[in-house]
Amino acid sequence: MTQRWPALDFAADQPVIESLHAYLQVVGKLPTRALPWCNHSWHLALRVVPRGFRSYPVEMPGGEVEVTFDCLSSAVAVETSTGFADGFEVTGQTVQRFHEQLAELLRLAGADTSISGAPNEVEDAIPFAQDTRGRAWDEATLARIHRAFSDANRVFERFRSGFVGKSSPSHLFWGSFDLAVTRFSGREAPLHPGGFPNLPDHVTREAYSHEVASAGFWLGGGGVDEAAFYAYGYPTPEGFSEAEVKPEEAYWLADLGEFVLPYEAVRNSDDPEAALMAFLESTYAAVADGGGWPREKLEIPRGAFGKPYDVEALRRG
Repeated sequence: MTQRWPALDFAADQPVIESLHAYLQVVGKLPTRALPWCNHSWHLALRVVPRGFRSYPVEMPGGEVEVTFDCLSSAVAVETSTGFADGFEVTGQTVQRFHEQLAELLRLAGADTSISGAPNEVEDAIPFAQDTRGRAWDEATLARIHRAFSDANRVFERFRSGFVGKSSPSHLFWGSFDLAVTRFSGREAPLHPGGFPNLPDHVTREAYSHEVASAGFWLGGGGVDEAAFYAYGYPTPEGFSEAEVKPEEAYWLADLGEFVLPYEAVRNSDDPEAALMAFLESTYAAVADGGGWPREKLEIPRGAFGKPYDVEALRRG
């Protein structure tokens, strides 16, 4: 069994990370054609679940269908409300073959939805049906990756509970391949310049239509050659890069315009959850204070297990 906060090695794991990213791009295409657009593309994201990563349910004739990438069994499962349940193994097949298998499974399930297309937010966007490159695969690496995302997701969801303003779920964006949780001030933001590879600018601009304080986790890349947590604001508040954030291992990365906290620093701390929560809270506070957010109207105590908020007590202060 993989223990919480497992060791990650970006250099060694990168071939499997790239394969998983490519497969999840295919899975992620399902809701792009089969769900109404939800603010900031939230409907497109995958949820972290105990066995892997799951799409939102989408409509099909007579019911709903969802896809799960099962990281414990190294398989893809398609299940419907009409009783269909089937899947196929993931063994390192080409993206072309993976796409064929998933498309056929959806057809057998009665889900008449296209998952054709090409990857988003990557430079080398070869259409799925043409991607015949060999893929590295290792089930033990897959299990560690999922465990790390699950641990980050657990803390992100607890962090989310301390905010009564608009907030995203903790969810995995398959284009950029990062887990993210985002808080909103409620005010409109300047028009985003866009410019992400193989992503229409109008999608980016809708995602950043309002002021945000966002945090996330990714496995490495983009100038950071290790798994790490990140945090940023849009628009970036004046003096944000000079803010004092916790824990002490966190640092400002000017190339990305973000604060970064190495995953290894969290993993090796005496209390990983507390270290990560300190990063989330301190970077959010830096965005909110620097941007003049009405924090007293947006924040509440983090949620307790099995106990709803005492609204009267909160209003009394």
